[in-house]
Amino acid sequence: MALLETQGLTANYGDFQALFGVDIALSEAETIAIIGANGAGKTTLMRSISGVLQNAPDMVRFEGQGIGALPADEIMAQGVAMVPEGRRLFPSLTVEENLMIGAYGRSTGGHWSLQTIYDLFPILKERRHNPGTALSGGQQQMVAIGRALMSNPRVLLCDEISLGLAPVVIKDIYKAVPAIQAAGASIIVVEQDIGQAMAVADRVYCMMEGRVTLSGTPSELSREAIHDAYFGAGH
Repeated sequence: MALLETQGLTANYGDFQALFGVDIALSEAETIAIIGANGAGKTTLMRSISGVLQNAPDMVRFEGQGIGALPADEIMAQGVAMVPEGRRLFPSLTVEENLMIGAYGRSTGGHWSLQTIYDLFPILKERRHNPGTALSGGQQQMVAIGRALMSNPRVLLCDEISLGLAPVVIKDIYKAVPAIQAAGASIIVVEQDIGQAMAVADRVYCMMEGRVTLSGTPSELSREAIHDAYFGAGH
């Protein structure tokens, strides 16, 4: 049984339909990547899974239970944490205070604590008393990931974590993925960088215009097939 899955997931913003029958599945200890151009529906998919957008209960299932209609705080309490696009740190709080917020509302213990977050991202320990906004973009992204991990999630959703960051910084951030997996989280990454997605994921789903157009393991998918699924054949 999949740990987390969507079944025939649709999503609308008012009259605009953003997702059309999306089926994805995430197994225990797996990392899947969702790739696709801007406007493909990737962020809407993440918002639906995390409860920011509500759906019919069975369109999103976690450990066999329909969670599609639950609000975001209840989904987080069940063990699904989101690293939102754009980081969204609290500007008035220090790095450490931003991290501590992640533990709020979820009572289970687990691997992740301030100490283990600082082991994962040592620079955050050095900067822990600085305001979150005094950090570089990459360091802010580390805080956003750490904040999500503080809830000791079973599933970590990462929405465009490399956006706007230098390649060397992106590499540093993605180096954390094996440690996050080893500590017991399964991961969904939304990523515009196809190479990065292929390097980190066990399986890849490509989306275009609100639909899944291709899925498979990185070794199964040719560059041409990805290109066609990403942009549409004929581009």
